[in-house]
Amino acid sequence: MKAVVYEQFGMRPELRTVPDPVPAAGGVVLRVEASGVCRSDWHGWMGHDPDIALPHVPGHEIAGTVVAVGAGITRWREGDRVTLPFVSGCGRCPECQAGQQQVCRDQFQPGFTAWGSFAEYVALRFAEGNLVRLPDGLDFVTAASLGCRFATSFRAVVQQGRVRGGEWVAVHGCGGVGLSAVMIARALGARVIAVDIGADKLQRAAQLGAEVTLDSREGDVVVAIREATGGGAHLSLDALGHAQTCADSILCLRTQGRHVQVGLLVAEHRRPPLPMDAVIARELQIYGSHGMAAHAYPEMLGMIESGLLRPDRLIGARLTLSESIDALTGMDSFSATGVQVIDRFA
Repeated sequence: MKAVVYEQFGMRPELRTVPDPVPAAGGVVLRVEASGVCRSDWHGWMGHDPDIALPHVPGHEIAGTVVAVGAGITRWREGDRVTLPFVSGCGRCPECQAGQQQVCRDQFQPGFTAWGSFAEYVALRFAEGNLVRLPDGLDFVTAASLGCRFATSFRAVVQQGRVRGGEWVAVHGCGGVGLSAVMIARALGARVIAVDIGADKLQRAAQLGAEVTLDSREGDVVVAIREATGGGAHLSLDALGHAQTCADSILCLRTQGRHVQVGLLVAEHRRPPLPMDAVIARELQIYGSHGMAAHAYPEMLGMIESGLLRPDRLIGARLTLSESIDALTGMDSFSATGVQVIDRFA
């Protein structure tokens, strides 16, 4: 099969021919029909993820067709159209037994713990309980965009953030995760403030329902949010993953507000100083959010089928497998608007 492979972290990947994968017991092989290009893939390529062993094939936002099944698979067969969360739970540990597969102790992550979906085919472990059947009306490109950014945002806003209609929601960072959060919060009746430094991203956020947009270079974000909301956001998300956006997200909350950290913090921002004085004085609540388990997908898919959520509006460039190399290596420029998806693999 054709696959994008890198031999060293930070070294430009190459398009190569590599052996076709075979299904393990409890696993399947998918023909990849679409694969998102996510900033998490860039973090992996830069060496920020200790689970990656070299050489490596990135890619974790996957939609495809089952072409082979391993021993022990009973729910899936060749020809099934599926997607999956970027975290697949083992099904055995206490977290999985409690229905919290997204924080499994022995999780399988394509594109991180194993070769991923920047390839014509991908082998997946723990398939029985982690594949998600696609509705007939959901195309592969849109389905691939759900696997990390959209599903992660859905859980961050709905399950961890517990958003309610009429609340003010601040979204710091309007990449794929942030724009997804804007759409989801607005669809559930919240009033949304979007924060970024890119005019094009703020414009897209406004098109998706943000009532207020703020360029963080033009003034004090915390003050601006407090003034716009009459006291602060009820819910705020750091969708970027930076010491400054994390602090701004916490400080812009009103009393007993909720902060959700969904953007991945790395390097010098991995353990940022937090304004714990404000957390204590205003009884603020801080949550992490790490993907979404497969069993939680039906609520999200139902909202998509009903038209309440339109993740297709977030799709940006559609790429060939070869074009994904430039898209991956250039992600730190933050120049792309919307979700980039590979949909041609030949």
